[in-house]
Formats: sequence, C-alpha cells, structure tokens
Amino acid sequence: MDKQEQEIIYQEFKQVVNMTATELEKWLKTAEAKSVGWDSGDGESIGHKSGEHITRILHKKKDELTAADYEHMRKVHGYVKSHLVQKPGHPKDSNWDYSLRNWGHDYTK
Repeated sequence: MDKQEQEIIYQEFKQVVNMTATELEKWLKTAEAKSVGWDSGDGESIGHKSGEHITRILHKKKDELTAADYEHMRKVHGYVKSHLVQKPGHPKDSNWDYSLRNWGHDYTK
C-alpha cells in the first residue's frame, strides 16, 4: 500500500470515526456495547473487538500506524458507510445505534 492510498484510508477513517478514544473506551465497557453484534467465536462480538482496535489506532500517531491498522481502518470505513444507510425509523438506543458506536461512530454527533 503506497502513501497516497494510506492517506485516503486515513481521511476516510477520520470521516466516519467521530468518537474520541476516551468516549469509545467508555462505551465499550457498557452492557449495551456488549449486547450487539456477531459473536467472533470467543463470546465477544466482531464489532466490540473492532472498537478495541479502533481505540488502539486512535491512540497512535499517524506515523506509528501499521499495515494491519490501515486494513482495519478501511474495514471500519466500509462498515460504517454501509450501516448508516440501514438507519431504522427509531434509531436512538437501538441495536443499530449500539453497533455503530462499537465501530466508533455516534450518529447523533
């Protein structure tokens, strides 16, 4: 992956992840965060694990990001963009809302 592609991924990630590392870490500790998503096989949802990876990314400086971080950032952008178009009629405190927050996006912002 070249620097130009990394920059595009970085900017797209920043567009969809609108929670701070602190906000996301606090959210991931809640029962609501743990209540949604597909089980990854060990009792923790894929989205919850994603949120943990996102917080690690948010704590890094741009020049510290790894190839795995960029791949995850690309995945996060795709997930959030596709999930946003599925907005239910009453999104507040729904599984849709909780799932998006696990992926670092608070739709109310």
